Amino acid sequence: MTAYSALSAHFGRAAALSNALGILQWDSDTMMPKGAVGTRAESMALLRVLAHEMVTDARIGDWIADAEADTALDAWAKANVREIRRVWTVETAVPADLVEASSKAISICEMTWRQARADADFKALLPYLSEVLRLQREIGTAKGEKLGLSAYDALLNDYEPGGRSARIDALFADLAAFLPGFLDEVLAVQGRRPQDAPLVGPFPVEAQRAFGVKMMGIVGYDFERGRLDVSTHPFCGGADNDVRITTRYNTDDFTHALMGVMHETGHALYEQGRPQAVLGQPVSQARSMSVHESQSLLMEMQACRSREFLRFAAPLMREAFGGEGPAWEADALWRRYTHVERGFIRVDADEVTYPAHVILRYRLEKALIADEMPLSELPAAWNAQMQELVGVTPPDDRLGCLQDVHWPSGGWGYFPTYTLGAMTAAQIFDAAKRADADILPGIARGDFKPLVTWLRANIHGQGSLYETDDLLTRATGRPLDASVFKAHLRRRYIEEI
Repeated sequence: MTAYSALSAHFGRAAALSNALGILQWDSDTMMPKGAVGTRAESMALLRVLAHEMVTDARIGDWIADAEADTALDAWAKANVREIRRVWTVETAVPADLVEASSKAISICEMTWRQARADADFKALLPYLSEVLRLQREIGTAKGEKLGLSAYDALLNDYEPGGRSARIDALFADLAAFLPGFLDEVLAVQGRRPQDAPLVGPFPVEAQRAFGVKMMGIVGYDFERGRLDVSTHPFCGGADNDVRITTRYNTDDFTHALMGVMHETGHALYEQGRPQAVLGQPVSQARSMSVHESQSLLMEMQACRSREFLRFAAPLMREAFGGEGPAWEADALWRRYTHVERGFIRVDADEVTYPAHVILRYRLEKALIADEMPLSELPAAWNAQMQELVGVTPPDDRLGCLQDVHWPSGGWGYFPTYTLGAMTAAQIFDAAKRADADILPGIARGDFKPLVTWLRANIHGQGSLYETDDLLTRATGRPLDASVFKAHLRRRYIEEI
């Protein structure tokens, strides 16, 4: 057995453990009874320790060195060795007992967050979130010492390999300077729009689910390798070739759940389109979370909030929900789906205000990881930044700092990838439309094959063959450029009115 064969076999077994963890995590978030939280925390902690032990095996360093010297490896194998080295370097920085402690703290904190969020009770979450934060600081510090990075950049690197806060600071400063004035301009233009009648419910959950499933099939989701369920916080998870998504429903308004489904379907299409020939290897994984978020936001924001899609979908919506009258016409639905307002909830935010929600979280988590702000001050700091960036102050913590599961679940360093993803989505969709003139006409007739085919070839099927900047440059002709995103916003919210 060659060194590369040994590596690929070893990491294939590690992937099997990861798949098991993925299904257990999905079950924890969707169906597990509350009374099982302690047992599940122990089980998942053990599996995470076993997975950690596998990817820190003492033999891996020698295998990597020998494989890197193997001139017979093809491009995919070389990239796989590169990705294995990346994983191994990071994981060997963190001791197993810290992995286990973090896993247990996260499992308990997640379950506590659900009740604390429902009760708008940050104080109930505080001791558990404090423990998660303490352990995340330790993990970030350990990884940072190995990589020569700050604790925050080391955590960011887990989601955005090669990403650095200095670059994000510059990109976000550009957006923070652009958005307030642009938001005022959009709201002024929007105020001159026709006042549309409301969509009157109720909209039964069963009907919403059936319509969401129909739309998932239209855009290309493979139900032989996934399913749709309900969770407190919508997500895409599961395992290789078992890609599961969730949403949440409001019987007074079907529009949010539908776009939530389209968003998570974008993630799922990426997962279902990853290269099967190397599935289970690090090189088969999605390139980064900014690229992953680009795929969900491309599907939801770029494609499914377009005039083309809503002209196609309007009669299907009327049929699904028994709608009639002017409010159900395509132009009225487009105005509804491009409506901009200052709001409290990130996942319900529009394209224009969403980046501000992310910038807020990015600033706060950087300060918390750096221990520049006590966690007890989070609600007040959150509310102050919401007023500064979005122009509203949450009335309680349920609509404020308790709304997201990311920090209770250990996702520190994740938030900036959402807005990086929005910028990436605009750039990729622009390139796809330029490459294939049938993409927009296809969407207008409910045919997503031209778009998905292009994405399969240029993004999904590339896995982690290329680094993020290289992948984006190959697909679009340039590295990430915020000007494309800003031009998209101006075109949709100012020029298309």
